[in-house]
Amino acid sequence: MKSLRGERLSAEYQKAVYEVIATKLKYKTDRIRGIVSVTKADVSPDLKNAKIYISVLGRNAEESRTTFEAIKEHAATIRYELAHIMHSRTVPELHFLWDDTMEYGDKIDRLIKELHKEEKGGSQE
Repeated sequence: MKSLRGERLSAEYQKAVYEVIATKLKYKTDRIRGIVSVTKADVSPDLKNAKIYISVLGRNAEESRTTFEAIKEHAATIRYELAHIMHSRTVPELHFLWDDTMEYGDKIDRLIKELHKEEKGGSQE
């Protein structure tokens, strides 16, 4: 079980990483496209490592993967910017992980809309 401090730090890192990606990194590289979301941050108790879960909703799978790879490649830059934002003694090493919850949610929405269209089409006949 995580301590209250660990949970609070994870939430702060989640917000800060998103802020860095949305502002500084987006203007540094043109490979960041689509909607980028930091869905979760999990900072280890010793504050040396952090798992950052990233979800990208792009026009297609290739655009999403390219954006995710660009974020992974710029992990050192993100960490450097976090050091200025967080004002903490140590900034954990960042490990980015793919999170497909946005894609899954989008797929479910499309399926529900299709069902409603079929329902409306069937009741009119």
